[in-house]
Amino acid sequence: MNPGILYALCAYVIWGMFPIYFKSLQEIPPLEVLMYRMVWALTFLAIVLSVRRQWAWLGPVLKRPKVLAGFTASALLLSSNWFLYIWAVNQDRVVDASLGYFMTPLVNVLLGSVILKERLRSLQWMAVGMAALGVLWLTWQSGHPPWVSLMLGITFGMYGLLRKTAALGTLEGLSLETMLLFPLAVISLLFMTSQGAHGFADASTTTKWLMIASGPITAIPLLMFAAAARLVPLSTMGLMQYITPSLQLMAGIWLYHEPFGGARLIGFAAIWIALTLYTIDGLWFSYGRPRKSL
Repeated sequence: MNPGILYALCAYVIWGMFPIYFKSLQEIPPLEVLMYRMVWALTFLAIVLSVRRQWAWLGPVLKRPKVLAGFTASALLLSSNWFLYIWAVNQDRVVDASLGYFMTPLVNVLLGSVILKERLRSLQWMAVGMAALGVLWLTWQSGHPPWVSLMLGITFGMYGLLRKTAALGTLEGLSLETMLLFPLAVISLLFMTSQGAHGFADASTTTKWLMIASGPITAIPLLMFAAAARLVPLSTMGLMQYITPSLQLMAGIWLYHEPFGGARLIGFAAIWIALTLYTIDGLWFSYGRPRKSL
């Protein structure tokens, strides 16, 4: 087996298990979880960089304001996505969160068209249109747009767009993002403590250790994903990316018994049809097009 397949599978499965992990942290308010996640993620990444003696990139980057500005924007998008996801899990909206990550590939296609001026192929337009119908159906059924799903898809799509053109690799980029967020996290935690918020301090020992584990739990799947991306064809990665929201959806329905009736299923089905069209297009573009002879 291509080892990249194993790396990708492990990364997607870990992300798919995130609802179970964040459900176990319900003793701590979502905003405090986010701040501690930033702190422990940076701590873990600093250890990794030190072991690998991989700090040389930091000095030149600090002298490049445009790079810092770009990573500040990506850090804010990433932290917004993290917070919204943690909040959704704690509010018993795991199914909504899974829909957001099902929608992310289609958001990426739309962002590529609008921002990067990429020309969409026919099946891609059909996929975007079918997804829009699914969103409209869910809006009509519930009386409001699926804001949680849309915001998760948009923030992660925008984050991916910024990182696509970033000047740093996955490890260095995530390290810089957490460095930029670290002062905000520390100031926020100090302020919350001064206001009497002691979620972490008052939590059980198990919860404290789980919170500390957020550092490696955040970084390790990202590093495995980066390793997989270098070893596995993009089309294969595209197919495997649905493992994460599928596992999250199953957790929401079977573990946490969130409602998933017929009306909601129709909206999800429209998104799944859109993803099928998107996947067929990707596979055809990668393998099915007639090749020009040399």
